[in-house]
Amino acid sequence: MSTFSLAVRLAGLLLALGCGVATAGERATPREARALFDQAVKYLQANGPEKSWATFSNRKGPFVKKDLYVYVIDRQGTYIANGAAPEALVGMNVLDSVDASGTPLFRHMIAVTDKQTEARIRYVWLNRKTNHVEPKNAWLHREGDYILGVGYYSPHATAIDAQKLLGEAVAFAIQNGLSKATKAFNDTKGAFVHDDLYVFAVNLDTGKFEAHGVNPAWTGTDARDLHDVEGHALIQEMIDLARSKGTGVVDYVWRNPVTNAVERKRTFIQRVDNSLLGVGYYLD
Repeated sequence: MSTFSLAVRLAGLLLALGCGVATAGERATPREARALFDQAVKYLQANGPEKSWATFSNRKGPFVKKDLYVYVIDRQGTYIANGAAPEALVGMNVLDSVDASGTPLFRHMIAVTDKQTEARIRYVWLNRKTNHVEPKNAWLHREGDYILGVGYYSPHATAIDAQKLLGEAVAFAIQNGLSKATKAFNDTKGAFVHDDLYVFAVNLDTGKFEAHGVNPAWTGTDARDLHDVEGHALIQEMIDLARSKGTGVVDYVWRNPVTNAVERKRTFIQRVDNSLLGVGYYLD
């Protein structure tokens, strides 16, 4: 079976089986996911593998809550426990399965826990409730030859989320100065990168990036050379808006760093001194 076919089969199984009874209003929070993860690790350490696998795989048990569940794979990539679809998945080898962006997800899980007992990863997965591919985060714990995980779906950013982050970025830049602000914006794990939201800054005189939350290596490069897949000179339009009005909205087509898909995007920009700051969100 090909890697792609295995991924499709795995996602299809989860969707077809219904995998729980969570409704759209029951999306778990990161805090709830972390609490379930901690609970599962403690349970495994207190009760041992065999009892834990059975408990984790009980779809009506204490380790299936809202859209959260516990899963366990061994270091060969075989499911040992799964609270979403135990009948279909336990015993299945998914070592070569990839996520929706083509990342070898389970090989990554094994590799990232090879030298540390706990890790956090991000990937893209089919949400069985919405039938949409969405960004997902998971905490992983290695116990001997087994890797336990609990994942949660990241909230899809909205226009309000983007405007809020831009407002925070503008306030931070005004209070702390652009030099300190751009350093903070370039921190890919900092306060100005939230799932598919990030802040970027462009100097209005030079047209060069001063910061980019997803691709900080772009700092110092000429942003005016960027065009979207439809040939739209998006940064130049932003620069013109910042110079003439100080603020504005620009629509274009861009790759989503979370889903790795090319999507419609809307970006809000605001001028601060001689720079423009921008935050965009991806349209449904």
